[in-house]
Amino acid sequence: MQAYLEALRAALSSLSAHRLRSFLTTLGILIGTASVIAVVSLVQGFSDSIRSQFADIGGSTLSVEAENDNDNFRTGKINTLTARDVDALRHRVPGIDQVAPTLGVAAGQASWRGRSSQPQVIGTTSEFQQVRARYPQVGRFLTRADDEGRRRVAVIGSKVRDDLHMPANPVGQYIKLGGDWFKVVGMMEPKGEVFGFSQDNYVVIPFDVARAMTGNAIEPMIGVSFTVQRIDEVDAVQERARRALRASRGLKPGVEDDFQIQAANSIKEQLEKITGMATAVLGGIVGISLLVGGIGIMNIMLVSVTERTREIGILKALGATRRDIMVQFLLEAALLALLGGVVGIVLGYAAGAGIAALIPNFPPASVPLWVVLVAAGFSAMVGVVFGLMPASKAAGLDPIEALRYE
Repeated sequence: MQAYLEALRAALSSLSAHRLRSFLTTLGILIGTASVIAVVSLVQGFSDSIRSQFADIGGSTLSVEAENDNDNFRTGKINTLTARDVDALRHRVPGIDQVAPTLGVAAGQASWRGRSSQPQVIGTTSEFQQVRARYPQVGRFLTRADDEGRRRVAVIGSKVRDDLHMPANPVGQYIKLGGDWFKVVGMMEPKGEVFGFSQDNYVVIPFDVARAMTGNAIEPMIGVSFTVQRIDEVDAVQERARRALRASRGLKPGVEDDFQIQAANSIKEQLEKITGMATAVLGGIVGISLLVGGIGIMNIMLVSVTERTREIGILKALGATRRDIMVQFLLEAALLALLGGVVGIVLGYAAGAGIAALIPNFPPASVPLWVVLVAAGFSAMVGVVFGLMPASKAAGLDPIEALRYE
């Protein structure tokens, strides 16, 4: 242990004696590490944002949507979910807890006292808030009586309130959607923005009212989300729901499903898999610069061996073994790379945070601890690998020839 500590002291002394050269040598590693950390921090920040979007939606939530391919759009035969499908899920599938159908309404503008905005208008039922884990900040959400009575009531998002310059508590105000007036009974908790798109620019109205507003000219595009009573029965309930939907849609045996059932967790896992692959690919591409930095370290270390030939000869004459010489030079190379790696980690995170701040509504940069440890360890490993040749050359010098070197 004493020998290793002495080798470390000698390596630090040598690096300190040539500060400028040491800094320039580590520049390649520094830039490479900073690039890797900056890229990873941005991708990880995006991944964390995705996870947070699904955090409130538990693994017991599933969604159903009709599937359409190019042939459907070309021929105009669009698959849609119907009210009959919603009833099949609600009444014919054991294990389903709550069912929340959603229907988009092209209501045009929302207006209030001469001001207007362009929110998304969604028709749904009272189960929406439990299924989607979205709750009112003020007032209340829709009730079953609202839907059964086809009441003209609405729950708005916070951006709608801001765009229309409504009071802080808009409950009791009347807004106009298309040609109909709706009484505001609640305002939902704000969710913020993702990549410049507000998650609070919407108005929720009763499902049957939305169906009446769409008219009978076209089949409305209905989406359905539902929860299961027991999370350990998700797969079984999903299969029962699939069979019930096939029956309600009249699909014969051998005909493929024209709808898709997905669990919220599966969507999250797919997105995380994509971001994970993106992190690996981008990190690998940028990480090539670390190899370039390693070549720079090897080059400088070879020069250092030549400069210190007489010093190596003296060390060997005083009893230093081949192993002692090799350890000292390997430590120098590893310290050079590790120094560049540590500084690169700090600069990389700062660069990632700065880029994230400059992009409007981009999620904050995030660097997991494992990324920091891997980056530092890989930097040191690059120094050791590319320092092997110079260290081996130094250790293999003949002491007599080294002492004669001028």
